[in-house]
Amino acid sequence: MKISLHLRTLASGALLVCALLGNPLDLARPASAQSPAAQPNSVDLEQILFIQTMPLKNGKDGYVLAWIPVPIQKYCLGKTSQQCATMDFCLRTTTPSVAMCRNLGSALQRMPRYPRDMSPRRMLSVVLIPPSTMNGFDLLRELVGTRPRSSLQLFSMAARVKARVHFTRQPDDDSFSVLEILAAPPF
Repeated sequence: MKISLHLRTLASGALLVCALLGNPLDLARPASAQSPAAQPNSVDLEQILFIQTMPLKNGKDGYVLAWIPVPIQKYCLGKTSQQCATMDFCLRTTTPSVAMCRNLGSALQRMPRYPRDMSPRRMLSVVLIPPSTMNGFDLLRELVGTRPRSSLQLFSMAARVKARVHFTRQPDDDSFSVLEILAAPPF
């Protein structure tokens, strides 16, 4: 698990560096060199993604798009991405007695494990760095522009987008990339 978490952390850092140095659109599309045969467990889907802003060192905001498993969505409303990820982890862990999972609240402690066939199997997120030429990125930017900055620090039903995503299921983890922003609320 530590190796997997370390590799995810390294991958997240690499994505952020690529986003800052290259075209963010390259991060949002699956590698064109990979054929569908190379990714037998991949599919394009339309999903509702929650938005939070993330301040960057250059004074601008990155957009965190989170795909939150349905069973915990209501618990994540009004919470930060980190708080939601902690709840998600504690529901999935085989050792719920770890310190970060002790004060989750009674509703979450009684919640059953996620269904095995659920998609995604855990909370997933990507960070988009403006400017971007991704289809529909203007919809995302407009939605963020109409909300008070402080309201975008916590997940809410008003800060969501419908997006076309490329979802990949692997034996050890799920992943996704955003292909296009399709709509802003109301949907």
